[in-house]
Formats: sequence, C-alpha cells, structure tokens
Amino acid sequence: MMNYIQRLGRSLMLPVAVLPAAAILSGIGYWIDKDQVNTVAVFLNQAGNSIIGNIPILFAIGVALGLAKNKDGSAALSGLVGFLVVTTLLSTDSVALLQGIEAESVDAAFSASKNVFIGIISGMVASIMYNRFSHVQLPDAFAFFSGKRLVPIMTSVAMMVISVPLFFIWPVVYNALVSFGTAIIDLGAVGAGLYGFFNRLLIPTGLHHALNSVFWFDVAGIDDIGKFRDGTGVKGITGMYQAGFFPIMMFGLPAAALAMYHTAKTKRKKQAASLLLATAFAAFFTGVTEPLEFSFMFLAPALYVVHALLTGLSLAIAAFFHWTSGFGFSAGFIDYFLSYPLPLANKPYMLLVQGLVFAVIYYFLFRFLITKLNLKTPGREDDEELVVDDAKDEGTSSRQRFAKLAAQIYEGLGGDENVTSIDNCVTRLRVEVKDIGKVDEAKIKATGVPGINKVGAKGIHVIVGTNVQFVADEINKIRK
Repeated sequence: MMNYIQRLGRSLMLPVAVLPAAAILSGIGYWIDKDQVNTVAVFLNQAGNSIIGNIPILFAIGVALGLAKNKDGSAALSGLVGFLVVTTLLSTDSVALLQGIEAESVDAAFSASKNVFIGIISGMVASIMYNRFSHVQLPDAFAFFSGKRLVPIMTSVAMMVISVPLFFIWPVVYNALVSFGTAIIDLGAVGAGLYGFFNRLLIPTGLHHALNSVFWFDVAGIDDIGKFRDGTGVKGITGMYQAGFFPIMMFGLPAAALAMYHTAKTKRKKQAASLLLATAFAAFFTGVTEPLEFSFMFLAPALYVVHALLTGLSLAIAAFFHWTSGFGFSAGFIDYFLSYPLPLANKPYMLLVQGLVFAVIYYFLFRFLITKLNLKTPGREDDEELVVDDAKDEGTSSRQRFAKLAAQIYEGLGGDENVTSIDNCVTRLRVEVKDIGKVDEAKIKATGVPGINKVGAKGIHVIVGTNVQFVADEINKIRK
C-alpha cells in the first residue's frame, strides 16, 4: 500500500512540473503590462492561465501515465477518456436531467466536478485498466480492439460504473473538504502555519501532494495558486499558503546548509561542500528542496522536525502580516521574480526581510543543535559509515560521470539479480528489490548521493538530485 502511495506521489509530480511554464508565461505578461492592456501581455497571460485552468486534466493524464507499468501513451489517453466520461456524467446539466430538477437547484458539488480529486481518480482507474487489459487478446472478430486499444474502452466503462457511487459520495467528500478548507481559512495565520508544518512533515512519504492539492488547487474552493495567478482572489489573503515558503527555501534552508558545512569534520568539509553547495543553490534558485532536506532528514530526524516547525512559523508570520507572493512550481528565486509584479502580490519585498531573519535563525539553531546533540549531518558521519569514492573525476564528461554514478548505485542495489523495477521522480530513484538485505548502502553512499530511504519491505529511494533522470537513464542501459 505504501509503495502504491509513493508511486502516486511520484506521478503527481509530472503534472505539477508543468506549472513553471504557466508561471513564466503569465509572469512575463504581467511584467510587460500589469493592467493587461497590451496585446502581447494579454496573450502571454492567457497562455499561462490556460495551463492552470486545465490542471485536473493534466492530473488525470499524469497519474495514469505514472502508474502504468510501461509508461505507455495509451494509458495517458485513457486517463483523459476517463476524466471526460465522469465529469460529463457528473456535470450540473447531467445531474439536473437525472434528478428532474432545474440546474440552479443542483448541489454545488457537481459544479466543481472538474477538479484535481476527480482527475486523480480517473488517472488511477486508467492505470489499473492499462495494467490489466493492455495485453488481452480478443477473439478474431474483435481483434482490432485487442491490447492497448482495449484500455480506453475499459476505462470508459469503469468510469461509468464509478460515476454511480460518486453521484452519492462526491457531494459528501466535496462538502467535507470545503469544511476542512474553511476551518483552515477561519484560523487565518494559525491555519497557514499548521498547513506549512504538516506540508514538511509529509515530505518523506510523498503525501504532501495530497495536502497541497486542498490548498493550492481547486479541490475545496481555495485554489491559492490559480486565484493568485489569474488575479481573482483577495489581495493580502490569496497567496497565504505559498508566501511563507519563500523565506524558507530561498534563505532558511541554504543557511542550514551553511551550518552543516561549518560543523562538518575537517577532513570531510570538501565532500560536504560539494553536496551542500549544489543543494542549497537548487533550493534558492528553483525551490527544489528535497535533495537538501533528504541529506539530513534521516540522519537527524529531530533536526527535520525543527525545520517543519520553522516552516509553519514562516507561513504563519507571512499570513499574519498579509505579505503574499505565489509560485507556479516552487518557492525559489525564479518564481519570486516572476510573481513580484502580479496584482495580488502584497509587499513581497518583506518576504526577503523575513527570509534574512530566518536565515540567521536557521544557521545558529541548526549549528547549535548539530553540535549539542552530535547529530550525524553530512560530513559528520562516523568514519566506518562512509567510504569516499571520487565519482567526479576531472576531465570526464557529464555522461561519463552519470554512467559511473549509475553503475556504482546499481551495483550497490544488487544489480540484475536483486532489482525488480526502477523509476524516478524529480529528485529520487525509486527502486523495488527482491531482498532489501542485499542492498549495500555503504557502496551507494560512497557515490556522494544526499541520502537513502527504505520504503516498506522491498522499496528503496536513492536521493540523487535534479539530475536523477540522467542517472536513471544510465541504469536502464545497464539493466538486462
């Protein structure tokens, strides 16, 4: 079950990764003309909003593709088919016809059936249909519909069946989500703080995507990202579930990386620096924090809880003072720069001031806790825990470097005899093995990867960083 949830979390990253395109397009449009009178500005802004407005469809496609065994295009098509079937059957007009009432009297839940929640369900069902029917051979009379052509047909049938219980369940789920979202909204800054705290705590499981969908997208009517981007929210309020992340990702975590470098053992400082500098830059510039967070998440879990608490505090402070900004992908400098001129950005410069304060807090608090509790952060491992392997020899090309890194990681995983499947998300290799006891963690750590995380009895994640795709590609070349 946990493995399936992890794969679902990875699949959700595929559509979320599309959001930077929306951020760039709409951000540039607003930079050109905040009043949206200029034709080019309107064109760019509408192009960006077209992506945000169709996020549920992207989720249906992305989840179906991510959970399908062979990542085949027919699975993605089936995800779209499933989404179109269920949203048409559960549309306001269809429900009004079924109930014999006027459209205005239909439960408001059905007016919001085209949402991320339904998109995820459609994608999950499509992936199940693909994994079950993509190799089915029908009798000769129906041979044309065999195999992959059968998948969208079975998906549409399945979604018709699922639409029946959803007809009764969806209003209950929707209203519960609205109540939960409303409760958080009513808590104001405290609610934003609680969201920030649990957002970070759920990172190790990948379930933070589910929490994010409630506040960032139009699952419960909050739609913090969408409303901030298209300017339909409330200035000083919309963006409150995004703004507080900027001080953490741009300043707090890089300062934490500096603290970890300064507390590293002298003979390990060079190696720690290469890891921490790269991950800190990624956090500041792009807002991708997983490589840095995983570098101490399991080595020093108490430190990670502190990080989660500080994240919650940051969101609460930003929300309390109504300092707002937004992002299309994550709270890094790129998104901060592009969102600065958006109409609903409220005193975004104060997030930089807050960030500087949090940088000081992160640095001195992390440094104190690391030394006081003798935490095993990067560069402080016991001598027997790490065998240094210089995988970045000078004079080697990037491809050679990734090939060498992949070969050692794959060998550490147990090679063909032990590895049953391997995939990747934004920063991690997600591996299924026959016997987790045969995994040589020391050999994998010797490559300098930020961390390793065991998931269940046969799952293991290797945190590589934003270049993980190239490492995964090299491993797939090795596999027989």
